[in-house]
Amino acid sequence: MKRAQIGRLVIGFLALVLAALMASPAAAANCNVATSQGATGPANWQTYCWLDFSGYNDTAARSSGGQAYSYTLPDGTVMTFTLNVSGAAIAGAVSPTWSGASVGNSSFLGITARPSLYQTAAGTTTATISNIVLTPPSGVSQITSYMFVAADAESSNENESLRFQTNGGSWVLLDQSGPISGSVYPLTSGIGTNTFNVSGVAGTVGAYIVGSSTPTTLTTTIVGGGLQGVMFAVRFATIRLTMQIAGVRVNAADQFKFDINATSGGTTLATGTSSGTGLGPFTAAALSTSSAVPVTLAQAMAAGSVSAISRYQSNLSCTNGVSGSSTPLPSGVTTTSYSFGALQFGDNVACTFTNTAFPHLRLTKALGTSGRRFSTDQFTMNINQGATTVATTTTTGTGTTVNAASTPQVQVSAGTTYTLTELGAGATSLTQYNAAMACTNAATSTTTLPSTVGGTITPRMGDVISCTITNTRRAQNATLTLLKTSTVLSDGSNGATNPKAIPGAIVRYTILVTNTGSAAVDTGTVLLMDSLPAEMMVGTAANPAFAQGSPSSGLTFTASTDIRYSSAATVPTSYAGCTYTPTSAYDPAVKFVCINPKGVMAASTGTPTSFSISFQAQLK
Repeated sequence: MKRAQIGRLVIGFLALVLAALMASPAAAANCNVATSQGATGPANWQTYCWLDFSGYNDTAARSSGGQAYSYTLPDGTVMTFTLNVSGAAIAGAVSPTWSGASVGNSSFLGITARPSLYQTAAGTTTATISNIVLTPPSGVSQITSYMFVAADAESSNENESLRFQTNGGSWVLLDQSGPISGSVYPLTSGIGTNTFNVSGVAGTVGAYIVGSSTPTTLTTTIVGGGLQGVMFAVRFATIRLTMQIAGVRVNAADQFKFDINATSGGTTLATGTSSGTGLGPFTAAALSTSSAVPVTLAQAMAAGSVSAISRYQSNLSCTNGVSGSSTPLPSGVTTTSYSFGALQFGDNVACTFTNTAFPHLRLTKALGTSGRRFSTDQFTMNINQGATTVATTTTTGTGTTVNAASTPQVQVSAGTTYTLTELGAGATSLTQYNAAMACTNAATSTTTLPSTVGGTITPRMGDVISCTITNTRRAQNATLTLLKTSTVLSDGSNGATNPKAIPGAIVRYTILVTNTGSAAVDTGTVLLMDSLPAEMMVGTAANPAFAQGSPSSGLTFTASTDIRYSSAATVPTSYAGCTYTPTSAYDPAVKFVCINPKGVMAASTGTPTSFSISFQAQLK
């Protein structure tokens, strides 16, 4: 091959490369929000999503066709434009661009990627953004207005300046970014016109953020004495969502996730999460929308939480920093998901979910250092609302070990009264223990807390109450309990077939005596003086019958000597005082039945010892 031919091939190849470069597709990019406000950042710092120029190509930008950009913005809007650059060299740069710059050092901290167009050589650079087109996301028919945002990416010092020219609405001052020290700002002119000028002054200065509505072309002139830079964003309106906790968490591990979602499709456009033990408000989820996209505000429990969102009452309220907007705003709406609808141009909405715990109760069993009286003793703990048990547990374990000690933490109703009780499980007798109850409320509340077993409580919203009943066993003693029952044997109408407790009916009247104590009864000291029910008569037909329980009481009983009667108006003071002899089968004169079994009544072994004595009686 001849050299001349080779040369022509090389020239042809370079032309193909240049043509391919100039016909390359638009650079795909995103925008990025700062991670924190910084010491001098504006309150609206989260509403700016700064365009990323990581894909800046100087050759393409300086070509006649310019460099094409395409951004998918947080709300799903796709923005395209063409960037043409001339003059001093420039490139996409990280933030902060310089140690003295306001943005990135003392405000708008943590903007990722390359949000700045920053000079790499001193001089004058002209950057023109043209053919700005915004294509709305699903659910929005068209974009009728938006705001293009421009800002100083460095600091305009002496001999440095910026000029922003727009074919859209006149420039408005949106925010200020404070200097890293002091309070000096550069000089400005042109607010309310189509040309906004920034003129540098001596010192380390702050920066301004301005906006123009619905431009299609924006020309920026950058004059750097040293180096100078700019940054851009686009927005239609802004909405921020945060949450706070009124009072306390139901469980210390509970955290909340709050989202701004696209109503159509449910895509999460901005999100935030609570953290730590504080009550908030927490760092907001912020969305700078580029179109009238309908949004839904929602919250749920974050990963690692113990409670469900239903354990909290969530109220949503919003305010608008722009007066005159007709955008409907919720106020105190109880919900965890709210379809907000579409924002209007210029809206600056701030919304807060306020979460208040529904009342919660928990009842716990504890034992004193001496533990159980009997190794088999167990306890049933109940939280009752009237006759309904809303939470319960029965303990397990031996000695001082208490397993299954607590009821579930139960959600209850504010303004409703609940009773906190305990029962001995199985053969366990509470008479062997002294009981004390102590309650705490995790919330600061005026709710009165019970201090005795069986006490009541009427909780309020936000209350998270825990009560503990501590049982300390008493010294060893004999503790006798009585249970009296009657069974109808016959009546004058039905005989022994399905008899009824009507006047004249014959009943079997039984007294059950148990020793729940850990000590035996002294010899010969068991003496019962039973006051007969007023409607019952006992006489010569009593036919007393003595029966041992299981375990046995160890006592003996002889009907001819160990049962007597009294017709006195008051209870006899001794067995010897029971001197009345019945005169008929069912003698209405008998007021007391006196029973005096012999021997030593044995102590309980965990199951109480017992005996019963029964006799026949008639109903009046």
